Amino acid sequence: MEEPEPAGAAAPPPGLRSLLPPREFLCSRKGQLLLAESVLSFIIFICYIASLAASFMMAPLLEFLLALFLFFAYASKLNEKFKGLYWPLKDFLRCVTAAIIYFAISIAAVSKYNDGASKAAGVFGFIATIVYAIDFYITFNDLVTFLKQGSSDSPEGHKSE
Repeated sequence: MEEPEPAGAAAPPPGLRSLLPPREFLCSRKGQLLLAESVLSFIIFICYIASLAASFMMAPLLEFLLALFLFFAYASKLNEKFKGLYWPLKDFLRCVTAAIIYFAISIAAVSKYNDGASKAAGVFGFIATIVYAIDFYITFNDLVTFLKQGSSDSPEGHKSE
């Protein structure tokens, strides 16, 4: 007869588990958008480093760091701990500026530079523009719903969908 394994034998160490975001956040719409924004920004950053359009690499780097910070801030529920900051408004402004900046530098990278890495960065930049536009559209709808209700709670708690 085989002895059953202890219940805690297959679990990863608690230190590693604390760094991973919860599964419910990764499956949420906001988690998937922030993860897509982070991955796309990192890919665009790498493409700009390898291209002749290296002067554009700062915008994807900053957007990558901001998206990564917000990903872990929302995953660790910092938005619920720091009520003084209005997180959805900051997220909305970040998404609007990122979409505009990515659209502008993608047009410049595709039209001005002829190397493959610049073209790839431009194409990924247009995809990132769409992802950021979807994110700010969803965040804008949450803000409008929140402002119509006139409550001081966060708009994430008022979704009826």
